Amino acid sequence: MTKNNSRMDKFEKRRRNTKFINYFLTIAAVLVLFLIGAWIFGGNDKKASDDNEGSTSEEDSFFLETEDENEKPDDEEANGKENSDDSEVDEEDRNKDEEDESGDENESEENDEYDEIETVETEPSDDDVVQAVMGNWPPIGTEQTGPHTTNYEDGSEDRIEIKRAASKVTGIPEDDLIEVWIGNGGDQKVVATVSNRAQTEKYRVFMSWIDEEGWQPTKLETLK
Repeated sequence: MTKNNSRMDKFEKRRRNTKFINYFLTIAAVLVLFLIGAWIFGGNDKKASDDNEGSTSEEDSFFLETEDENEKPDDEEANGKENSDDSEVDEEDRNKDEEDESGDENESEENDEYDEIETVETEPSDDDVVQAVMGNWPPIGTEQTGPHTTNYEDGSEDRIEIKRAASKVTGIPEDDLIEVWIGNGGDQKVVATVSNRAQTEKYRVFMSWIDEEGWQPTKLETLK
């Protein structure tokens, strides 16, 4: 009886050992399969991710190149427009300078024409006169046509042309000339009392109207 029990114990122990071994082998097989699956699928995911990143990088590079190419014409167009604008400004400046030079030359020639007029001394009008001279100065020119009636209102053609004639005969620039008094000097005649802004020069100018030619200075008095 004892001998049979001993055999049964050995058999039971061997059966348990075999069961444990099979259990561990099953677990090991499952782990191996899991690791193989993880390696296979993990590698594919990584490759897909790398492919996606490469594709995205290529697309980004393509878009960047496309944007750069699209921006270049705009930059060139903007630069061309700026150069064109600069050229137009330079051309306008040159034209303006030429006009100013032409105007200065014409004004200088007119002033020289008035300066070269020979004058003779004459009787002064009153005791405020330091010197009185008469000369054959040319008419100032006019845009007025037809029968003439002197208009003494500020801003009228007559006032503009009277001031211009006074400036020419006295030598005071128009922008520095002050009209102290403008009055009637007779039929188609005026008398203009003018000075510079500093009032260091003061004159009385007698003028006569010449049809189609404008106001002509006839007498110039230097005042105290």
